[in-house]
Amino acid sequence: RAGGAAMEPERECRVLSIQSHVVRGYKYFCVLLQVLGFEVDTVNSVQFSNHTGYAHWKGQVLNSDELHELYEGLKLNKVNRYDYVLTGYTRDTSFLAMVVDIVQELKQQNSNLVYVCDPVMGDKWNGEGSMYVPKDLLPVYRDKVVPVADIITPNQFEAELLTGRKIHTEKEALEVMDMLHAMGPETVVITSSDLQGPLGNDYLIALGSHRKTKADGTNMTQRIRVESPKVDAVFVGTGDLFAAMLLAWTHKHPNNLKVACEKTVSAMQHVLQRTIKSAKVQAGEGNKPNSAQLELRMVQSKKDIENPEIIVKATVL
Repeated sequence: RAGGAAMEPERECRVLSIQSHVVRGYKYFCVLLQVLGFEVDTVNSVQFSNHTGYAHWKGQVLNSDELHELYEGLKLNKVNRYDYVLTGYTRDTSFLAMVVDIVQELKQQNSNLVYVCDPVMGDKWNGEGSMYVPKDLLPVYRDKVVPVADIITPNQFEAELLTGRKIHTEKEALEVMDMLHAMGPETVVITSSDLQGPLGNDYLIALGSHRKTKADGTNMTQRIRVESPKVDAVFVGTGDLFAAMLLAWTHKHPNNLKVACEKTVSAMQHVLQRTIKSAKVQAGEGNKPNSAQLELRMVQSKKDIENPEIIVKATVL
């Protein structure tokens, strides 16, 4: 690759992305995947003026009938063949159930299709978890979505919701990931947790597990831990970014979760460090950056996204 050019999938690799859309702010996953050489077809699960980290937002939430109509249009033109499906934030249970129907139909057409699901439901603040989508999405994610997903990227709170099991230690986290594997996905990455790792409190822990069934029927599992420096700010869109980046790097390194996660987390660190640096300059000394100033610096990070310098190493467990 000349001069660290974009990762080029061997042939046209097409992603159906069903995620939230904002007018102001970056459509993180789309920009990123296109930079890395993927063709991306996007469906807006919601269309908002800006992300919900701002004081105000306006917009629309797509329902299942509208999603079905868009998909039917693709089908009628016979352009509904995909290599990947990527889903993120949604607020509507019937919409989510329709996503499952679409994924199942696409998998019938292409048995190699990989479904990457970020089960966006909630997070922890100061140790307390809470949902920021309607509670009735949880059973749909647990009973319908996760069983058809190949890669899932929950945070610790979402992994606990999906399994009904609390995580206090790394051992418990690994057991929860095993429970999630048993539900369907081959790859589970808990993108962030409040566990303390060997490097101490200033680091955020992510854990990954890749389970492959070998030809003789036995399971082979690769597990990793990634500790990345915490950045003292609240960013919106990091989950989108993580899921899209993981899709790209697992495509490039399908049997090496360690390398895929190192590239994903390193690229994220480059983006976050650049964002916080820029936001602090805009806010002025002594002032706390606001939501607009903390919009992720994606375009400015193009080179780091294409060819991330590995600044965060993963440990094989």
